[in-house]
Amino acid sequence: MDFSFVDQIWVARVPLLKGLGVSISISLLSIVVGTVLGVFVGLALTYGYRPVQWLVRGYTDFIRGTPVLVLVLASYYVLSTIGIDLGPFQAGVLALAVFCSSHVGELVRGALQSIPKGQTEAAKAIGLTFPQTFAYVLGPQALRQALPAWVNTAAEMVKASTLLSIIGVGELLLRTQEVISRTFMSLEFYFLAGFLYFVINYGIERFGRYVERRTAVPS
Repeated sequence: MDFSFVDQIWVARVPLLKGLGVSISISLLSIVVGTVLGVFVGLALTYGYRPVQWLVRGYTDFIRGTPVLVLVLASYYVLSTIGIDLGPFQAGVLALAVFCSSHVGELVRGALQSIPKGQTEAAKAIGLTFPQTFAYVLGPQALRQALPAWVNTAAEMVKASTLLSIIGVGELLLRTQEVISRTFMSLEFYFLAGFLYFVINYGIERFGRYVERRTAVPS
């Protein structure tokens, strides 16, 4: 490795680490918030009253059919026109969380609908409320089925976070571009940024594997 590149990494360590921290924070917040919202979306699609299902179905189809970049720009620019002033970070998290919730909602819906209805009826027969039925009967089974696809969705949120540089969020890609504009080492620093994104997604994949082992049914 060219030692001048190593020297430039050391010089740029502070902005790069700050950018990495922002990328991790945005990804984590959008995944957590989007997953929580997605669970409620999936429940509404599966068990909601017909008007609720229509409303939520329209929400998921519209969000899933809208490019993430459009959601990011709308969260930052459009909301401000109606009096909701969000900073770049907050607008970015909102856009990614909304996009994540639509995908997680579909995952939860598919997982819940694959569970035999007899299990829900059996839970009602022994006096469990719906929250108890979801917590002890439906939720664990849906989690095992939806987990692999959820890992892919979470990885997509990390990659989508790179779009937030367009509204001025100081995430890893923006900081990398700033360093490149000073050093002119495009290939080296883009490779470094790609490696760091790989590390984040690899951590998500290992977390998914851990949860999958913890929730696996003993054979």
